[in-house]
Amino acid sequence: MKTTNEKLSKMYKHIFPEEELIIKEKLWKILIDKILQKYVKANDTVLDVGGGQCLFINNIRCGEKYVVDLNPDIKKYANQDIIIVQESADNISTIPDRSINVVFASNFFEHMKDKDALEKVIEEIKRILTVDGLLIVIQPNIRYAYKEYWDVIDHYIPISDKSLADLLIINNFRINRCNPRFLPWSPKTKLSNFKLLLIIYLRVPILWRFFGKQLFIVAQKIADN
Repeated sequence: MKTTNEKLSKMYKHIFPEEELIIKEKLWKILIDKILQKYVKANDTVLDVGGGQCLFINNIRCGEKYVVDLNPDIKKYANQDIIIVQESADNISTIPDRSINVVFASNFFEHMKDKDALEKVIEEIKRILTVDGLLIVIQPNIRYAYKEYWDVIDHYIPISDKSLADLLIINNFRINRCNPRFLPWSPKTKLSNFKLLLIIYLRVPILWRFFGKQLFIVAQKIADN
């Protein structure tokens, strides 16, 4: 019988084919340069929750880097300067209180088993963040991706921009930025000219209203309690 971690490895190899990795990394570099890097300082300590193929954490420019992921393949994807933490996101015991400046989560929260599990993850993120530290979230928005949302077998809870913002606010976060529509559901990475299209797309936010199905939230921790 396969272990949970072995199942994770098999599932994500199927969902995220490795032959697309080079193209996706180029797209992530654009996303970081045009949008995400402005929220991360050169000396920040950054943690990527559910880092997957490490496309964010490998390319963000910062001080110390951590990735949290139970998938055993994480060791294959993470650069040598990244500290790998193979613990559950609701109990990152090796990370001290108030030691992380920025937590990033992409397409992760919808994989929690239920709302209680999600709240525990948010509480753990709050614990490890410095006061005024940032949580940056990109993920499918059920309000605009309701047809595609359940096509992924381990999407368990529906999350919208409003429900996630409300959860963060009651856990002592301030919402600094909330785009209900941001990235498309699944960029067509096989298009040879998509790099240029992505640059244009990110520069013209009015396009997000028509094609965006993933939300983008930047939340700032304002207190420990």
